[in-house]
Amino acid sequence: MVAKISTGSSMFGALAYNQEKVDNGEAKVLFSNKMLLNEDGHFSIGECMRSFEMQMPVQLSTQKPILHISINPHPEDVLSDQQLSDIAKEYMQKLGYGGQPYLVYKHTDIDRHHIHIVGLRVDENGRPLNDRFEHRRSKQITRELERKYNLHPAEKKKRTERPELKKVDYEAGDVKHQIGNTVKAACYGYRFQSFGEYRALLAAYNVCAEEVKGEINGRPYQGIVYSAMNGKGEKVGNPVKASRIGKSVGYEAVQRRMEKSGKVIKDGKLKERTRKIVAAAMRTARTRLEFERELNRQGIDVVFRRNDSGRIYGVTFIDHDSRVVLNGSRLGKEYSANVFNDLYSDERKTGIRQEQQPTHQEQPDFASKETLVSGVASVVGAFGGLFGGASGGDEPQETASQKRKKKKKRTRRID
Repeated sequence: MVAKISTGSSMFGALAYNQEKVDNGEAKVLFSNKMLLNEDGHFSIGECMRSFEMQMPVQLSTQKPILHISINPHPEDVLSDQQLSDIAKEYMQKLGYGGQPYLVYKHTDIDRHHIHIVGLRVDENGRPLNDRFEHRRSKQITRELERKYNLHPAEKKKRTERPELKKVDYEAGDVKHQIGNTVKAACYGYRFQSFGEYRALLAAYNVCAEEVKGEINGRPYQGIVYSAMNGKGEKVGNPVKASRIGKSVGYEAVQRRMEKSGKVIKDGKLKERTRKIVAAAMRTARTRLEFERELNRQGIDVVFRRNDSGRIYGVTFIDHDSRVVLNGSRLGKEYSANVFNDLYSDERKTGIRQEQQPTHQEQPDFASKETLVSGVASVVGAFGGLFGGASGGDEPQETASQKRKKKKKRTRRID
């Protein structure tokens, strides 16, 4: 959990910022402390201003009597309104502002829900309250609250869970080390709910992931083998067992990651951004190339899987902003493989495009310009051949015309 403290001279500015979010349906007031306001939580900036002004001394010995604090839990911490309210109260009390008038807002404009606090930082004589070592004390308070509410230490996670994500370059050598770095960064930097989505993500970075099942001395075992891929999506070099990289990217760890991701994606509504952007691109793009470019411009890669006849049987979206990997069917039936197969059926007659896309306009904050995914279309053909139809999401389905042709064949008589 990270708290940011700012002070200012304009009460109107702080209130207007939060009220705009409320008016847009992106925030709401959780509660107020020592404020003369309606209990239903519905009031205007004017009412808030009057309530603050009634309690603000005429003579001020500081030019910055306004306090504006944002408290941001870790993205994996999904908290109720009551929990957020309790955290805000305890934080303000421990920091020394518990007896001051203040308003607490919950913001939902981004997937990571967080709170903003607007209040007064002066006493009845107009003098600022003790703010010595305020930032140091604030950090100590957030650590205490993290332990009390069993929250993730956001600052530590920011340093350790976002290693640099690079495409594997087989020709550069030290392939095992490259694969290990890429797999760890992908596995713990993104959310996915099936092994097919995990494979799609890794394939974008020139890594092939395959499940291995068998028996040893009569006991069943399951594992993962990782291999490097070239620019055509073909496996090159010797495969590397997950055990040689570490337990953190082994079969059981990946399964736990998928289970945990499902809950976080659902509770945090992480699909919403991806769905909105994909829907808008489908409405405006005239060709598949335009569709991919529009998504790419907004930080989303798309992987189309096709069979030997060119039919699209699977589609996966990699949202680098929300850091989620989603099969089309997870967004809704209107984003399934069949829809895209029908949408781009004319383009299949001349072959599905295989050239690379331009580099992202909006890039993941942990990747360099030289190492970003520049379109996933380059691995589409080989991806379908390598992994077949078991993608954990969209599966091949016959179109109505194919079913009619089969029916005609069965009913044809030879005289």
